[in-house]
Amino acid sequence: MEEELKAHLKELEERHTNLEIRKSREELDKILADEFFEIGSSGYMFTKKECLDTGVVLTEMTLHNYEIYPLADGVVLSTYYIRDETRDRNTLRSSIWKMIDGRWQLYFHQGTITPLELHEILMK
Repeated sequence: MEEELKAHLKELEERHTNLEIRKSREELDKILADEFFEIGSSGYMFTKKECLDTGVVLTEMTLHNYEIYPLADGVVLSTYYIRDETRDRNTLRSSIWKMIDGRWQLYFHQGTITPLELHEILMK
């Protein structure tokens, strides 16, 4: 069961970081919970409305080392590493996913720039 949940949330997370999905207000609206907020790698905070109205950063990203940590019934923390090819930088990411209205929605997200390189992360 947990492996199925992990695979499903990883797929949603990959959609959230996908360049084509990020271009679509409609697709982002489906992924982000109404109460969604984010602390970006810039250090600024964003709400769902801000993400939908002004758009999100459009970069080519690859996701690595995806893990989940159930926090409560219907609430999961996920952590992972992103290699941002467009900006030539790496970030450590965390998300909180909540089961809302019968589907998993992204409730919170944070990215932190890291000097760690992909080969260092994959060794752990």
